[in-house]
Amino acid sequence: MAQLATSQSEDALDIVQDAMMTLASRYAGRDPAEWGPLFHRILQNRIRDWYRRQKVKNRLMSWFRFADEDEDPIETAVDTHSQGPLQSLQHEDMSDALQQALQDLPLRQQQTFLLRAWEGLDVAQTASAMGISGGSVKTHYSRAVQALRERLGEFYHAQ
Repeated sequence: MAQLATSQSEDALDIVQDAMMTLASRYAGRDPAEWGPLFHRILQNRIRDWYRRQKVKNRLMSWFRFADEDEDPIETAVDTHSQGPLQSLQHEDMSDALQQALQDLPLRQQQTFLLRAWEGLDVAQTASAMGISGGSVKTHYSRAVQALRERLGEFYHAQ
């Protein structure tokens, strides 16, 4: 979820680590059944904080012009264990389309979809984690699913 929200692995890992540390330090005495929704609530808050910091950072950085950093050789290394070229291309296209479709969703829809579909939380847990009502969870989730179906329909029809 953090990776999709930030599109930056390092920032996503920092956000998750910070959320985990906060959960462990502040809520260790709570019932373990509460930890999942609490963690996701903390994570949502950290992601929103990241967006706020990025907005400020982008305003400041717009005054400066920096050249792109050199490419990371590990990221550009050839994968020797890949599938065939056609399968790899199809999988890549579908993955890219899914990631882009998820990133294009409004933040609330994106987070609701990820909590419900990928994390497996129910409506009440998702509502608790996000600090919204169960009805809002259902609305955001329904809109997210509809938007993803419209965007990714070509991949389902091709199979």
